[in-house]
Amino acid sequence: MLRSAVPSTPAPGQPGADLPVGRSRRRALAEPVSYDFRRPIQLSREHGRMLQVAFDGFARQATTVFTSSLRTVCQVTLSSVDQRTYAEYVDSLDASTYLTMFSAEPMHTSGVLEIPLQATMTCIDHMLGGPGSTKQPQRPLSEIESGIAGGMIERLLGEMRYSMAGIVPLDPMVTGVEYSPQFAQVAGASDVMVVAAFELRINERGYRMTICLPFAGLLPHLVKAAAPVPVSERERSQRALSAAELRHRFEGVPVEVAVRVRPTVLGPGDLTDLAPGDVVRLGHPAAAPLEVVVDGTTFAHATAGARGPRLAALIVGTPKETA
Repeated sequence: MLRSAVPSTPAPGQPGADLPVGRSRRRALAEPVSYDFRRPIQLSREHGRMLQVAFDGFARQATTVFTSSLRTVCQVTLSSVDQRTYAEYVDSLDASTYLTMFSAEPMHTSGVLEIPLQATMTCIDHMLGGPGSTKQPQRPLSEIESGIAGGMIERLLGEMRYSMAGIVPLDPMVTGVEYSPQFAQVAGASDVMVVAAFELRINERGYRMTICLPFAGLLPHLVKAAAPVPVSERERSQRALSAAELRHRFEGVPVEVAVRVRPTVLGPGDLTDLAPGDVVRLGHPAAAPLEVVVDGTTFAHATAGARGPRLAALIVGTPKETA
């Protein structure tokens, strides 16, 4: 379950109030959530992120639809993307609201676009040239009002088609309107649904708008959209060429190489008694190979030797490597 809400800062005296804001927020986000074994979570983080991106795009387009239709300042923002049963979704709605049911082809199921009845009446008031006052009638829409609201709903469904194109080629068509959530039977009570909640602001007033889609119909399209894109032969050859070029460049990068013996342990007294000409007995056995080191990492072994006037090291294999 994904939620875009940010936890508020704890008040003085509450747990986490004495912590920095960043730490308190991380602690609040990391608090455990009860797991219901009767309803295992099926919406993965990757799929949830894809839906969040899609519904974010819908929110931006819906802002344009409401602003241009109502001729006033409107804003639609995504609040959350949740996984719920259909019964839980219906219980979360008001007893009277404006529910638009639509066919969600090619998922062979139906979805719901819900806008509170007061928000719908306010939109109609604005579109008819009214002030959009807070006092709106709580009743079913008349035939004229339904036609006006229906045009706006069609535009919203068109924007949903565009925003969901990256997941599923959705072709929503209005199939009916209900005012009581109990009568909108688009799925079984225990069917799992994906519910996107939005905040619709008309001038300074906020309303909660929701979209409900069946999870079983979305899942195959989410899996397909998340699958890696097949690589063509041209792209595969370009990647191989780039890898070879990168390997060639790395082989020419200069690094500092050191040949060292095993460390020797001396006490503080031995170190303070050292004088010019003293000989220190090393802890490196004569038969043991030297270590070839780069940046503190031993990657090979060698024996000491000479090449002309210079000291040299011959790379050899250790008994463990040659076994």
